[in-house]
Amino acid sequence: MPHKKDLPYRPCVGAMVFNRHGEVFVARRIDTVAEAWQMPQGGIDKGEEPRDAVFRELEEEIGTDKFEIIAETDDWLSYDLPDELIGKVWRGRYRGQRMKWYALRFTGKDSDIDLDTDHPEFEDWKWLPLGKIADMIVPFKRYIYQALLERFGHIPEEIKG
Repeated sequence: MPHKKDLPYRPCVGAMVFNRHGEVFVARRIDTVAEAWQMPQGGIDKGEEPRDAVFRELEEEIGTDKFEIIAETDDWLSYDLPDELIGKVWRGRYRGQRMKWYALRFTGKDSDIDLDTDHPEFEDWKWLPLGKIADMIVPFKRYIYQALLERFGHIPEEIKG
């Protein structure tokens, strides 16, 4: 097994999706035993722009493209996988992910969200107040969500206002 420090980060996008009430979309993963909730995220394909990737990932993961970008991180946020997952996910090619995050306004109706996609990743979803999402995420990604609260924390009031 390669050493973690010798592996690159997987280029990725993440989506913090807000409804008209300023709540954030989270979904529970299919592939974990633990109660693992997260916001949509996924890899950037070779030659793909991050803005295009975030819309593709949302359609692939939650079955709709009814969003508009309202903000994005200036920087890329990275996390390392726990040692026990190195070599087990992403065919062992990455040590973690380097992520460009977007805040998006959901412009559709809840009935537009469909987790029964071609390659389902989630089994359930809900809207949560922004302050509750960091508590729902797996511990090794928690600081990313806390950083997003700092960057996008003003958005719920702007949406509701």
